[in-house]
Amino acid sequence: MTEKTLKVGVVLGSDSDLKIMSGCIKTLDAYGVPCELRIISAHRTPAAAAEFAKNAKSNGFGAIIAAAGKAAHLAGALAANTTLPVIAVPVKASALEGLDALLSSVQMPKGVPVATVAIDGGDNAALLAIQILAVSDSRLADLLEAEKERMAREVEAKDASANELLKKVMENR
Repeated sequence: MTEKTLKVGVVLGSDSDLKIMSGCIKTLDAYGVPCELRIISAHRTPAAAAEFAKNAKSNGFGAIIAAAGKAAHLAGALAANTTLPVIAVPVKASALEGLDALLSSVQMPKGVPVATVAIDGGDNAALLAIQILAVSDSRLADLLEAEKERMAREVEAKDASANELLKKVMENR
């Protein structure tokens, strides 16, 4: 297990994606995962995208999250230039409500895998990146396990509450 937590690159295709990705950044921070935020366009700055991806591993990154809307080629452009895991966040940025970005992200050719979360799913992208890093980072693995247990207790409490509500409804029929 590694002693130093690897960084996660959070790459936005546009500064307009920042609002959607703020939860992603907050989630990474909550787990103590360092991140670097970049705005790089697959179409307007393709050389910068390739350069970032090619050097990501040597620059201390363990995963890359790419958020983009419309044609959403950013995740694929990054994945084409690195062996690190790349996670796409399709952004709802067009009349197609993000479906275009989703399809662009999941339809990667053989040999260029990109994991894809839900449209505007930045929080889950962060958690997936953390799970990837947790394979070799016991601190993160422990934090994830504790969070899974907390979520289970929360659902169990809601379940117990729901059954009490049902009993009251049934009694008052």
